[in-house]
Amino acid sequence: MKKHILTLLALLIVIPFITFAQGMLDQPVPVDAAVRMGKLENGMTYFIRHNEEPKERVSFYMVQNVGALVEDDDQNGLAHFLEHMAFNGTQHYPEKGFLDYLEKNGVAFGRNINAYTAFNETVYNLSDVPSTREGLIDSCLLVLHDWSDFLELSNEEIDAERGVISEEWRTRRNSGFRMRNLWFPVVFEGSKWAERDVIGDLDIIKNFEYETLRKFYHDWYRTDLQAVVIVGDIDVDAVETKVKELFSAIPAVENPKTRPVFEIPEHDETKYVLATDKEATNSSISIYIKHKGTPPADKNIGYLREDYISNLFNQMTRDRIQELLQKGNPPFINGSVQVGGFVRGYDAAYITATANPDKEDEGLKAIYTEAQRVVRFGFTEGELNRAKVNLLTNMESAYKQRDKISNDRYARGIQEYFLTGEPLTDAEFDWQFGQAILETITLNDVNALATKMIVPENRVVVITGPENGTKHLTEEETMAILAEVEKSEINPYEDTAEAASLIEGELPGAEIISSKKLDELDAVEWKLSNNATVIYKHADYEKDQIQLKAYSPGGSSLFGSDDLYTSMMLNQFIDAFGVGDFDAITLKKMLTGKKVGMTTSLSDLDEGFNGNSTPKDFETMMQLLYLQFSNPRFDQEAYEALKSRYVAFLSNMANNPKKIMSDSTSLIVSNYHDRTKLMSANMFDEISFEKMKELYLDRFTDIGDFTFFIVGNIEEEVAKEMAAKYIGSLEDSPREEEWVDHNIDMPEGKTEKKIEVPLETEKANVNVFIRTEMDYTPANNIEFQVLKEILNLRYTEEIREKEGGTYGVGVGAASRKYPTARKTLQMVFDADPEKADHLKSILFSEIDKIVENGPTQVDLDKVVLNMKKNRQQAKEHNNYWLNALYNQYYYGFNTDAKENFDDILDNLTTAQIHEFTKTFYSGADVVDIVFLPKKAE
Repeated sequence: MKKHILTLLALLIVIPFITFAQGMLDQPVPVDAAVRMGKLENGMTYFIRHNEEPKERVSFYMVQNVGALVEDDDQNGLAHFLEHMAFNGTQHYPEKGFLDYLEKNGVAFGRNINAYTAFNETVYNLSDVPSTREGLIDSCLLVLHDWSDFLELSNEEIDAERGVISEEWRTRRNSGFRMRNLWFPVVFEGSKWAERDVIGDLDIIKNFEYETLRKFYHDWYRTDLQAVVIVGDIDVDAVETKVKELFSAIPAVENPKTRPVFEIPEHDETKYVLATDKEATNSSISIYIKHKGTPPADKNIGYLREDYISNLFNQMTRDRIQELLQKGNPPFINGSVQVGGFVRGYDAAYITATANPDKEDEGLKAIYTEAQRVVRFGFTEGELNRAKVNLLTNMESAYKQRDKISNDRYARGIQEYFLTGEPLTDAEFDWQFGQAILETITLNDVNALATKMIVPENRVVVITGPENGTKHLTEEETMAILAEVEKSEINPYEDTAEAASLIEGELPGAEIISSKKLDELDAVEWKLSNNATVIYKHADYEKDQIQLKAYSPGGSSLFGSDDLYTSMMLNQFIDAFGVGDFDAITLKKMLTGKKVGMTTSLSDLDEGFNGNSTPKDFETMMQLLYLQFSNPRFDQEAYEALKSRYVAFLSNMANNPKKIMSDSTSLIVSNYHDRTKLMSANMFDEISFEKMKELYLDRFTDIGDFTFFIVGNIEEEVAKEMAAKYIGSLEDSPREEEWVDHNIDMPEGKTEKKIEVPLETEKANVNVFIRTEMDYTPANNIEFQVLKEILNLRYTEEIREKEGGTYGVGVGAASRKYPTARKTLQMVFDADPEKADHLKSILFSEIDKIVENGPTQVDLDKVVLNMKKNRQQAKEHNNYWLNALYNQYYYGFNTDAKENFDDILDNLTTAQIHEFTKTFYSGADVVDIVFLPKKAE
């Protein structure tokens, strides 16, 4: 196999600029040799791959080549229903037995144990399972075995799950979902796609006969349509033996139904559909141009080459649209001209725009003009060269970090290979083939893709937006605009040259006046002569990554209330201005081939920057950091362009019930503090370009007040030199400052609110906040996280499973040290309005049970094991160490220290959680908000 690959690559390299021979393009793509695959006599396929990201973990997947499209009309929604039932009892694990067993071994439901149903497939996963215990591996294989053909599907569990899925249906029915159900039947007219939405018909969900579900299971969950996928830190030979022994015994279904292939009828005319909703906030225009995709048998070398061409095409169109959005008064809020996969068996060209209010005509004309510009004139050599260099850079980075490919990512590739015949390659092939194939791709190749994909046949124009208060394009107006653009004069795109270097001349730099080892974190602290502090740690967990973080105390807390709208938007605007003498468009071109980024961070209590780069681009990142301090750019044209997009985006937000609920919650939880600012189009009346400039310069001036963290695969001497040169060249403006405590807090005692909101779907939204002042210590923080995870278990069991009352309760826990040490617990869920109060009472009763008796040992053990497992995995990434250093300086203790995590968890008892919960809940302030559908007048 390896010899075949090398021969193929050699041929590509020696004929880079001539047309491929057809026979070469028709060659099959080599399959990743590290994937062990086979097919059992009963038709089941298996794939096994060794992978050590993360170490001592293995993930299991059951891939079913069936989804919502194979449902009969009386089964609409049952593919998804059956997915839920797989967690409600199997032959070897009655009821929820395997969930309980896996959670006791640190594998959490939702996070590690999950599934999804789509139109054409259903996929189950047991992820990040500890692989050091053979018995645990055997148990997971047994779960997959039972999922294949041995679900209990008891009447009692089916009836119990009807409520859960009804609530999922309720949660998912937002404006986007409702509008999709209006335009799907037009885009997919004449096909099964037009008749299904996966979640299904609510009446069927509530009332189907038990045997209807069992029939679906018998017909479609069968070995010839299933694949077992196992990826992780395991012995492939041993696991393959187990798979063969266990899964070969599953009988094949006799006289199986034919698995249909679902097609979409072609049409010469352009179709039009308008879909509106009372809760929609923006007008969107989407042109879908459908094309037959490449059959699985033809996904060869030529197919891979076409994929690279599509990637280059999408990069270049994306860059053009971004340039347009940076200038003057953009004709739309966002837009795109892209090509890619559509649904199984089909590709598409996508031409989309989010229009300015009442200007759908301008938005359609502008975005379709960009599409036609590409069709008529194609791209420039400069654009193609930049796109190639950027793609090559990303491929090189991926290759260098090939040991960080996760189990899930490998499994997704295997899944697509099984379901649709996508090439299943390895990192070595991707890197070598990618370099060779890019040399063969010409401007004519990419330009030909535009003329092939952007055509009038099989075209559908979809317009979505608010039901009221907005003028929408009619079908006649839409067709007229398309015809007008196609006949109009359009100028070719003019490419601008990029500047040579970010910084001209030599920088003075600074001396490092002291150096201190931080032994516990294997890091070093440098003090520079300009008073800046730099902390460095070498970490090569990600070999092609360096991360930078900088912070200084103060933040927007130092601004007056009148300046808060400006400070709220500062991060987004500053990052859109470019830097130094270079606007954002020029800067992007200058950074071609560099994997580097720098973003501004202004929060309530501090300000700073977040950066990232590869080792070879580390100096570029430091140059960007230097310029953000020494020569920030304030671009009036870019400001006006982004402002107009924000105003347009926010103009119809009053239609969005989520925005109404979010704003109401913010005001209530902050006790209507005058520093609580709500985003709206009108807020830009209080924002000015000059004020933004003034605030930025005020916050990012005193370099001696900043602490910088550098973590990644860069040698100490290089980091030291670059820090001294770039951070050291920044001038200090000494001043002592700290954040200001404005005493923003929840109202004291218990606050209960019931608020009616216009809602198209009958559902209540429950939000509960519990807050108390409490010391910020390692023990308190960990006990608080444990409490949160225990409540997660309790609410899943009591509210989701026993009551069938909601799709899920979201539980959040936030610990804060500054300006006042406190902890906040938040619970949120959607439910039937008639059941909201009852279900909310369970939120509190579960806390009361822990206050009175403490948690069970079983729940505590589940949570502790999962937290320790997640921590072990996190430590294999650079970001963990960046956060550990930041915590040491910002909070004053080492979160990585054994005594600050492992020892606490290892010695944690139910009595301690009992006492902690009593302390937390006793005297806590509570805000209890229930949003209900507004009653018709």
